[in-house]
Amino acid sequence: MRAYRRFNVHPVLPDPLQPLGRLAGNLRWFWHTPSQDLFRAVDPELWERTGRDPLRLLASVDPGRLEVLAEDRRFVRQLAQCEADLRDYLGADLWFQQYAAEHPEAPRAIGYFSAEFGVSEVLPQYSGGLGILAGDHLKAASDLGVPIIGVGLLYRHGYFRQSLNAEGWQQEWYPLLDPSAMPLTALTEDGAAVTVQVPLHGRTLTAQVWVAQVGRIPLLMLDSDLEVNSEYDRSVTDRLYGGGADHRLAQEVLLGIGGVRALREYCRITGHPEPEVYHANEGHAGFLGLERIREYMDGGADFDTAVELTRAGNVFTTHTPVPAGIDRFDAAMVHHQFSDFAPLPVERVLALGAEDYEGGDPSRFNMAVMGFRLGQRANGVSLLHGEVSREMFNGLWPGFDTTEVPIGSVTNGVHHPTWVHPAWLQLLGSPPGQEEDLDGCDWEGLEQVDDDRIWSIKRRMRADLVTMARERLRRSHADRGLGGGTEWIDDVLDPKVLTLGFARRGASYKRLTLMLRDPERLIRLLNHPTTPIQIVVAGKAHPADDVGKSLIQEMVRFADREDVRHRLVFLPDYDIAMARTLYPGCDVWMNNPLRPFEACGTSGMKAALNGAANLSIRDGWWDEWSDPRCGWDIPSAESISDPEQRDAVESQTLYSIIEHQIVPRFYETDVHQVPTAWVRLIRDTISILGPKVLASRMVREYVTELYAPAAVSARAGEPATATEVAAWKRRVREEWPTVKVLHVESLSGESVQVGGTMDVVAHVQLGGLGPDDVEVQMVLGDLNGDDQLSDVESEAFTGRTGSGDGVWRYTLRREARRTGSRGFTVRVVPKHAALAHPAEMGLAALPVE
Repeated sequence: MRAYRRFNVHPVLPDPLQPLGRLAGNLRWFWHTPSQDLFRAVDPELWERTGRDPLRLLASVDPGRLEVLAEDRRFVRQLAQCEADLRDYLGADLWFQQYAAEHPEAPRAIGYFSAEFGVSEVLPQYSGGLGILAGDHLKAASDLGVPIIGVGLLYRHGYFRQSLNAEGWQQEWYPLLDPSAMPLTALTEDGAAVTVQVPLHGRTLTAQVWVAQVGRIPLLMLDSDLEVNSEYDRSVTDRLYGGGADHRLAQEVLLGIGGVRALREYCRITGHPEPEVYHANEGHAGFLGLERIREYMDGGADFDTAVELTRAGNVFTTHTPVPAGIDRFDAAMVHHQFSDFAPLPVERVLALGAEDYEGGDPSRFNMAVMGFRLGQRANGVSLLHGEVSREMFNGLWPGFDTTEVPIGSVTNGVHHPTWVHPAWLQLLGSPPGQEEDLDGCDWEGLEQVDDDRIWSIKRRMRADLVTMARERLRRSHADRGLGGGTEWIDDVLDPKVLTLGFARRGASYKRLTLMLRDPERLIRLLNHPTTPIQIVVAGKAHPADDVGKSLIQEMVRFADREDVRHRLVFLPDYDIAMARTLYPGCDVWMNNPLRPFEACGTSGMKAALNGAANLSIRDGWWDEWSDPRCGWDIPSAESISDPEQRDAVESQTLYSIIEHQIVPRFYETDVHQVPTAWVRLIRDTISILGPKVLASRMVREYVTELYAPAAVSARAGEPATATEVAAWKRRVREEWPTVKVLHVESLSGESVQVGGTMDVVAHVQLGGLGPDDVEVQMVLGDLNGDDQLSDVESEAFTGRTGSGDGVWRYTLRREARRTGSRGFTVRVVPKHAALAHPAEMGLAALPVE
C-alpha cells in the first residue's frame, strides 16, 4: 500500500545534547574527525547502520540512550568542544581574510553555479567527477574563508543507484529523497518558504530554495517538486542528467536563471553581500548570463551594454575535452524558450550560442560557446586540458594561434580533509612548536615515521578495503539472484597482496576493459603463486550509454570466473562512501584513458594522497605532475591510428610495467618483511604530490587568477563605462571589414644573425578606425613544412605615421633571438583598456595572400 503523504518525526534532544543538532546541520562534520568520533560515540553500531549520517542517527537512536549521554560529563564536554570548534571555524579570519586585507581587488562574494555537488554521501546530488570537484571546491573555499555561495538544483531522486543482474548488466534505480531527512533548511521569510519563478516555454515554473550549510559556505538548491506546478514541471528536478533534451533544457534554465534569482533572494533576506563574480562550472549553468543581462536591461541598459557588464564578472570553466560532452540544443528549442524573455531580443540570445564558425552546426545552440562568449575569463581544468580546449574552440578566435586563444587553466585539486585517511592525517599534522603549513599538513611528515609503522598502517587500510569489498560482494550476489553458496566470498582478496584500483565512469574513452585485452596474461599476474596481484574495479555508466554498460558487463563476467573471482572484483554502486575506503586501501591506482580525452582525473590525486602510486597514461593532471618517484607512465601510442592496434600496444605495456617493475618492488622486503623501497614510494608520493593536488591550492588560484581580476573588471564596469565599451566594440565590428594589411616588407633581408636586428615595415588600412583603436603586431614563430607558424610570440609595432587617407605606416625593430627556420606575419587586432585579452573580440586582420 503506497503512502499518501510523507512526514518525519524528529527526536527531542535533551538540553545538554542540543548542540548535536547544530553539528549535524552543518556538513563540516563530514571532514572534521572529532565531530565524526562524537556521533560514532552516540551509538557505534547504529552509526554504521545509518550510513554514518548524523541526522539518521539522531532520528533512530533510542531516547534512553540520549538520556544516558546527557548525564555523561565526558561526552557533554566533548560535545561542547566540538561546538566551540565549529563556532571558531565559522568566525575565524582565514586565508582569504588576510588576502582581502592586502588586496582590495578581492571579490566581496562569488556565486558558484554547478549542475551537481558531491559534498557528502548524505546529500546524494552528484554523478561523478564534476560533482565531486564542485563539492571539494566548496569545502576548500570554506576552509580558506572564501565568500562563495554555491548554487545548484535539488534532485528528488538524485543520481541513480547501481546494481547488476545475473548476466552482469547494469540496473538503475532511483531512491526518493526527502529534503527534511537531509541536512537542508528551507530558505524562509516571515515563516514562509521562499520560492523563485522562471519562464519555461511560455508558462511559469516555481521552485523552492533550500540551503545546505557546507562549513562557512551556503549552498542554494532549487526544487521544482511543488504542488503549484504541473506534474511535468514538478519533474524538472527529479533526476540528475535524466530525460531528453527538453528536460535538460528546463533544468538548465532553472539552474541559470532561477539560480541568479535565488541568489538575489538569499542575499536580500540574509544580508549576505551580493556576488561580484559569477562562476559557471561547465556549460549547464550558462543561462545565468542571460538572467544577468536581463537585470541590467531592466535597469535601463541596452543589450550590448548589459553584455559588457555581465561578461566583466563572469568566469567560465570547461570540463570536457570531447565535443560529445558538451550540451548542444536544437536552436529552434532555444528560440521557443527565450522568444518572450523580455527585454532580450531572441536573435541576440541565439547568437550567443551559435556555432557560426568553420565546422560548426548552425542548427545547434552550444552551451559551452555561450559560456565563452559571456565569460571574460575562462579556463580548462589541467594544463593539458587547457591546450586541448584552446584547440577545440579555436574557431571562436580566428586569426589567432591556438596558443593565443584566451582559455587558461587551473588544474583541479581534491579536498584533503575529506579524502586523506585519518591515520595519515594524524601523522602529517605539524609537530608541536612548528608553524602549520597553510593547509594544515606537514607533507614531509612521514620522513619522521619508521618504515614498519607506515607499512602497518597501509596494511590496515588494505584490510579495511578487503572487508568492505566482501560486504558489498555479498549484497551484490544476493541482488543478482546468483545460485550457489557465498562461502567463496570469505576468501576474496587478501590484505597481504599487491592491490590495484580502477574506478571510473563507464565512458568508452576511459577504457575500463583495457586490462582484459590479454586475459591469459592478466590471469597469470592475478594467480602468480608467490607474487600475485589483485584488482578492485568500480564505476557507473550513464543510463543511456549501452556501450558503457557493455564494458561493465564484460568486466563483471570476467570477474565472475571461478579462477579469478578471488583476485579481481567489480563493486557496484560506486559512491563517496566506497571511495573513501577504496583509495587508502589501494597500492596502485590505474588510469588508462585515450589521451588526451581525460580533462583532469582527480581520483588518482585522492589515491596519491593516501600513498598509492599512479600507473597512468600521461593525461589530465598526471601529464603535468608525473614523477617516477610517485608512479609509472603508460606510454600513449597516439601515433597508431588503428584503435584495436593502439589498445593492443598499450595493454601489453601495462602488463609489462606491472610484471617487471611494480610487482618486484612491492614484494622485495627486508629481514622484517617490510618492502622498504615501496615504503619509500609511499613517502615520496605523499610529500611530492601532496602540496600540488589540493583543492585549497586550486581555490587559491581561482581567487588570485580569475576571481580577483573579474571583480576588478566588474567594479570598473559602471554603466556609463560599459556603454562606451559596447559602443566602441559595435563600431569596431562594423568597420572591421575595412581594416587591411596592405603591404609588409622586411628591410633586413631573408637571413639574420642571432643578435642582429630585424626591421619590418607594414602598411595598414584602418578605414573608419583610428590608430588608437588597434594594435598592429608582428607575429613570429617557427616554420613547419608548409610555412605554418608554430610556437608563436607577438610584439606590437612601436612606430607609426599616417598618410591622411586612412593608411598608416608601422615600423618595428626587433632583435633576432633564436636560430633556425623562422617566419613572421603582421596582424591587426582591436585594442582597448577594457579588453582582458587581445583575442577577446575574435577579430584579427592578416595580410591578404
